[in-house]
Amino acid sequence: MKHRLVGYHEGTSFLHRLSGASKLLFLLFVSLAAMLSYDTRLLLGIGLGALALFSTARIRFRDISFVLAFALVFALLNVVMVYLFAPQYGVEIYGAKTVLMKGWGSYSITSQELFYLFNLALKYVCTIPLALIFLMTTHPSQFASSLNQIGVSYKIAYSVSLTLRYIPDVQEEYQTIKLSQEARGVELSKKAKLIQRIKGNLQIISPLIFGSLERIDSISTAMELRRFGKNKKRTWYSHQAMEMKDYGMILSALAVLVLSIVLIFLNQGRFYNPWR
Repeated sequence: MKHRLVGYHEGTSFLHRLSGASKLLFLLFVSLAAMLSYDTRLLLGIGLGALALFSTARIRFRDISFVLAFALVFALLNVVMVYLFAPQYGVEIYGAKTVLMKGWGSYSITSQELFYLFNLALKYVCTIPLALIFLMTTHPSQFASSLNQIGVSYKIAYSVSLTLRYIPDVQEEYQTIKLSQEARGVELSKKAKLIQRIKGNLQIISPLIFGSLERIDSISTAMELRRFGKNKKRTWYSHQAMEMKDYGMILSALAVLVLSIVLIFLNQGRFYNPWR
């Protein structure tokens, strides 16, 4: 398949051997710390650490190229839209104004606005690699088990597991239908015009939806036959008990979260102000 959606990839790295619960808590605590703080020093530290962990996970770039491209476009769009709607927001935050390039009206480029937008973009560097690491090093069943370990109902956890498990199957079915349409003479490649490609892909949606509904019906019937949901608790085949390395990951994430809160008090706010 040319573009795979992000999903579990088998591996033997340190991150693959961690418990799903510890990786989930690490992702939640560190992401929360990155979202709370606009301290550039902390965000740079988290970002570099996330990239280092990403390298440790030995994830191939070709497996995530499509997702990274989408995230990059979204991040750039977010930065541009923030500047368009609030071009002087950085000046208001940092209480200073250093004009680098004069523009029309309030659309002058200032050091403070660029600094704020840099911190905003840095948050994506802190969170996206960690999310990719979690999704690509955690088996869906272990992910469901980890959700259940931290208190989420096993019914909800199992639903999430099924979603992650069958997304690649739906994409594979989409590619199969697309190839069938192209074999019948429908041009869906990049050679065709954009409008023609949109119309052709819309024709794929109907059989894809009906195929997905049939799969959902089969799964729900099988679960009912196995009396899923009868008991208040359940065991997990892929359950992995916590070890010292898992507790170490959780404690390190808590330390980052506590540091972000401490910096908020030291900076007298969420923003680190080098112009103060």
